[in-house]
Amino acid sequence: MRGRTAMLLAALCALPAPAMAQDDGFRARLPEDEVIYFVLPDRFDNADPANDKGGLKGDRLQTGYDPASKGFYHGGDLQGLIRQLDYIQGLGATAIWVGPIFRNKPVQGPKGQESAGYHGYWITDFEHVDPHFGTDADFAALVKAAHGRGMKVYMDIIANHTADVIRYRECADRPCPYRSRADYPYQRRGGVAGPAINPGFAGDADHSAANFDKLTDPAYAYTPFVPKGEQAAKNPAWLNDVRYYHNRGETTYSGESATMGDFAGLDDLMTEHPRVIAGMIDIFGGWIDRFGIDGFRIDTARHVDPHFWQQFVPAMQARARARGIPNFHVFGEVYVETVDAGPLAWHTREGGFPAVLDFAFRQASLETVAGKAATATWERMLTGDALYQGGAATARQLPTFVSNHDAGRFATFVRRAFPQAGEDEVLRRVMLANAMLLTLRGVPTIYYGDEQGFVGDGGDQDAREDMFGSQVASYNDNRLLGSTATTATARFDPAHPLYREIAALARLRTGHAALRRGSETIRARGDEPGLFAVSRFDPDTGAEYLIAFNTSTAPIRAQVQVDTASTAFDTLAGAACSPRASAPGSLALDLPPLGYSVCAVRSANPQ
Repeated sequence: MRGRTAMLLAALCALPAPAMAQDDGFRARLPEDEVIYFVLPDRFDNADPANDKGGLKGDRLQTGYDPASKGFYHGGDLQGLIRQLDYIQGLGATAIWVGPIFRNKPVQGPKGQESAGYHGYWITDFEHVDPHFGTDADFAALVKAAHGRGMKVYMDIIANHTADVIRYRECADRPCPYRSRADYPYQRRGGVAGPAINPGFAGDADHSAANFDKLTDPAYAYTPFVPKGEQAAKNPAWLNDVRYYHNRGETTYSGESATMGDFAGLDDLMTEHPRVIAGMIDIFGGWIDRFGIDGFRIDTARHVDPHFWQQFVPAMQARARARGIPNFHVFGEVYVETVDAGPLAWHTREGGFPAVLDFAFRQASLETVAGKAATATWERMLTGDALYQGGAATARQLPTFVSNHDAGRFATFVRRAFPQAGEDEVLRRVMLANAMLLTLRGVPTIYYGDEQGFVGDGGDQDAREDMFGSQVASYNDNRLLGSTATTATARFDPAHPLYREIAALARLRTGHAALRRGSETIRARGDEPGLFAVSRFDPDTGAEYLIAFNTSTAPIRAQVQVDTASTAFDTLAGAACSPRASAPGSLALDLPPLGYSVCAVRSANPQ
């Protein structure tokens, strides 16, 4: 680290650390008040090696445990999360999004291509913690410990599918091609010319229990069955009934198959069915009742019919209010790769979601900071806020991110886009993306390991490195940013430059309402890399905060519009702000290459 990067970090670390709520008042915080830290328990910290194999016997195909393989359990657990709460809170996080902790099918997949459920998305028991991660009591201890620090805990949940248990007699092996409702209607066995079944069933658009009571034969598309020995594999017991699944074969991720097809053989729940709706409300409402958690991140939300969410989300919010949790944060995963808000916003208008993960924000950051797109890309993304149900107020509750466990780490894309860039440039691009994440609208979500310079080799398993000493060769050969260390040794270094940058900006955000709840006005953008600036306004005082970014590798000197009443500014972060406006309504900015500046008006009512 050298030059401007070192100067930037020194300025950030000089910022004061506003106090964070440490009592029951944390419940009153709005979703947009949080800074979220997202962690996969298996890859974070291993405090209890006794549970590494989940109480199972045998080799890795029985236990799922192989710490040298990126596709198997590595040993991280809930006790490890508890042990590292100081580290997480020191980063400035106010909420922890914990990857799925439910009991999973330990191993699944075709012979020779098996992998383990370390990620948590292959659930067999929806009511208990997977023994690889610990016990229900361990999760209760985590929630209690976090709450004692004024931190919230969000669970990662799944209603779209279960583990792969159901088989189809018509298929010798997987996957089975998707069979549509037109070609294989519910009222015929094996196609339109087949014998009649399910008499009186009016189709899945009629959501009444009386109608679905007539859907008794599940062999309309394929003939589903549960292999011997797995008839009671799932909990609660109703999940073992094949009638509550679509049983139409593998999804193509488009058309009706997107909500009715199996993902890589995972058993796709018939979420239109009243029994499934009631069952899922009971399951996840039970976690709220038992543990007092603060929110749900909902996996594969776009692959479930909207009717389900329209029933489920209000039920969860009501359950939380009854538990004394007034601002229960629910956000769905709608995976898109566009800066246009439309596909995301649809799910807040028609899909029943109060918020969704902001994939459009991620895409804008990729195109402009890990790419060479015009800064006007941000204008295109932010003007889409009007499309969300509730408009800008809803947009401020969208969890924003630049890295995640599916799509990969931001640094990976920077290195791919700029293969000739030196390490200092790569680091500054990542720091610039962090500054955008922590100062623009939305709920900043930090993916574990980003603060330690993790780079990764791609998405999915290649972006799920270990924070404790790793045995995975493809992780340990990565060049980390801001450090000469590797993932072969534990990476919980609060002195790392990215940890320090994120912590300073998180404290800044926590201490200034304008950066959490303030409205935004775009002040500058262009048709090439360079200046992008917005003003954010304190929701109570109206005080202006000007935030400016330089996405180019050349310095920028420019006049930027501000409110005519904003005549004097202080520097909060980044490059120094001009102390006074050049003229009414104009402030001079000098930004270094890939730099940024956060400027705050000196008074709520400047003279």
